Amino acid sequence: MWLSKDSLEKKDASNQLIAVAIDRDKGSQIALKWAIDNLLQRGQIVVLVHVKVKNQVPSPSIVINGRNWDQQTKDLFLPFRCFCTRKDIQCRDIVLEDTEVTKALVEFVSQAAIEVLIMGSASKGSLFRFNKADNPATISKSAPDFCTVYVISKAGKISSMRSAARPAPSFTQLRSQILNQPSSSPTRKGPEKSSPAESPSSRIDDIEFRSPFGRGGRHPHVKSYGEIMAIDTDISFVSSGRSSVDRMFPPLYEPPGSNRQSTSSDNTDYTYETARRKSSVDILSSPEFSTVSSNEDSSIHWSNIQPQAMDDAVEAEMRRLRLELRQTMDMYSNACKEALTAKQKAMELQRWKLEEERRNEDIQNSEESTQTILEKERAKSKAAMESAEAHKRIAELESRKRISLEMKALKDSENRNKSHDVMSSGVVRYRRYTIDEIEVATEYFAESRKIGEGGYGPVFRCYLDHTLVAVKVLRPDAAQGRSQFQQEVEVLSCIRHPNMVLLLGACPEYGCLVYEYMHNGSLEDRLFCRGGTPPLSWQHRFRIAAEIATGLLFLHQTKPEPLVHRDLKPANILLDRNLVSKISDVGLARLVPPSMADDVTQYRMTSTAGTFCYIDPEYQQTGMLGVKSDVYSLGIMLLQIVTGKSPMGLAHHVERALERGTFEDMLDPSVPDWPVNEVLSFAKMSVKCAELRRRDRPDLGTVVLPELCRLRNLAEESLDAMMFRGGGGGASGYEGYRSTSRSQATVSQDLLSGPPSHEE
Repeated sequence: MWLSKDSLEKKDASNQLIAVAIDRDKGSQIALKWAIDNLLQRGQIVVLVHVKVKNQVPSPSIVINGRNWDQQTKDLFLPFRCFCTRKDIQCRDIVLEDTEVTKALVEFVSQAAIEVLIMGSASKGSLFRFNKADNPATISKSAPDFCTVYVISKAGKISSMRSAARPAPSFTQLRSQILNQPSSSPTRKGPEKSSPAESPSSRIDDIEFRSPFGRGGRHPHVKSYGEIMAIDTDISFVSSGRSSVDRMFPPLYEPPGSNRQSTSSDNTDYTYETARRKSSVDILSSPEFSTVSSNEDSSIHWSNIQPQAMDDAVEAEMRRLRLELRQTMDMYSNACKEALTAKQKAMELQRWKLEEERRNEDIQNSEESTQTILEKERAKSKAAMESAEAHKRIAELESRKRISLEMKALKDSENRNKSHDVMSSGVVRYRRYTIDEIEVATEYFAESRKIGEGGYGPVFRCYLDHTLVAVKVLRPDAAQGRSQFQQEVEVLSCIRHPNMVLLLGACPEYGCLVYEYMHNGSLEDRLFCRGGTPPLSWQHRFRIAAEIATGLLFLHQTKPEPLVHRDLKPANILLDRNLVSKISDVGLARLVPPSMADDVTQYRMTSTAGTFCYIDPEYQQTGMLGVKSDVYSLGIMLLQIVTGKSPMGLAHHVERALERGTFEDMLDPSVPDWPVNEVLSFAKMSVKCAELRRRDRPDLGTVVLPELCRLRNLAEESLDAMMFRGGGGGASGYEGYRSTSRSQATVSQDLLSGPPSHEE
């Protein structure tokens, strides 16, 4: 629970007795600072409580402002007293001796009727280091219900708080002793006697500490400036906006007529004893001591010195210390500057000597070096002339090659214009985006927008025209990127199909393609459950297989020329939010002449393309491309859909398993309810599609797609039955794609009946 200062309850805390548990750790200082900032008021009393843990204590004791404290205990309270004095807060110093910290604090709160107890959070070496338990939490639970307990974190905020449930007792003996005890101010006249009514367990000794920030003197243990600086170092909560001395001793008023100068020469012999004697003489000559009898002893009792005279002595001493510190720091700064200047001069002198030696050596060997330089220059000139000639010849060859390529490209463009009605008419069927629009949408291609990367380039997710899209960006170093980009734009801008990824637009100048966004990623990611996604049911897998075959047959039946995808694989099958599959990445697709698109004769390509394990072996060996090259890739992908295994040698392993009757062991184990007979038929047809010889593969339109449509209908009937029974185990995503699936079946039937036009 964190509370700010403004959220604390605004109430009159002037009559409350507030205690702060302190130790040597940083948390105690933070707790006291928080109490002064949020609860205490000027002139109010705060009780500083420290617990000394001893193995054996005859009887628990409480010592308030003790005279006989050891030096370690006095040094512990010193920074806290100084801070309270500066903030005009009266403090009562309490030392508890007991065997347990929590027990001592709880009993003290009960006996003294403490209304607010503030503690720092437990840390290593703190007040609560003696017990492995959470002492602040234990004290919060064990403290009396009339006490409000705050636990302050190291950040200076409330870590925990327990509010009081009833008012505290108005009078206890220990509370009265604490309130009536004089403050730890140095203005007292002499030691005070303890009350006869005090018990041995609650004895009260006189304070022996005199704060350097109070009025009337200085601490008897602060003997020099070094010790004062040590005290100042321990007070970590003093403001850091001033120097060390100014933080410890705030600027004081310089009395008129002071003849002390600020130069180091005038104050070199001004020692501490001189200042002390001078201060004593000034005090004795002041009007406050006019009533002292001349017959009294010549020694001055500091207990009889008036507060104003004590102030003057302390101020004079502190002015001297500040002046000495400034002089010492000035001398140190000047010494550092002189040392730095001397070092720089020495370095410059050394550098000058080295340069002079080098110049002398150069003068002595000038003739030899000049001859050597001339020979090197002649060799460089000759090499430069030869290199220029070679570059000239290379430039001529490049120019001829570029002219030849331009002529070939022009000829190919003319041929494409003749074969494509759309391209010849000059109609652009996609939205042209500017690079500025794409950069703003992708936040200048931020890494957080990146959703994937392939051989073509990275893919980013963004919004264009208030639509969620995927932007594929061509890498500058992509070897075949430009040709694939042009091919993909030409193919996708001329076709529309429910199982083909929709091209929304492009930026041809910078190689950017804008597609519809597919929420469920690729089929490969879903088969291997990447990203912690659930496995696909067998009903979805059968439907996805039929959809892929439908889209592939559409490409093969395009007019005027069939299209061969050449890179069909699960990574290029994308799924939308309803798990409807769509074929993507048609950058490697090739137009095959109609006369070459049959099963016997194929169109020969100059170089093969595709992904290893999915490429048609016959196409890879001979370069003969045909529509059945895609049937081989489809067969490998169908086997992956039912087995969920790597494509490496998958067709061979499945064929052997079918022969041995162990194919059920190869099915994807993430699907527990495979229909055995149907999946066997599915696997046998997939193995036939992956035959090494092209002539042994079945026809996509007459054999493969009808069987896949039959299995899809079976899967839909199974989903209908599950929905009717109220089961939802295997019907994930069913409601979203149901209407789409009906239209898909109609499209598949149309494809089986006859080839469509590519300008759908």
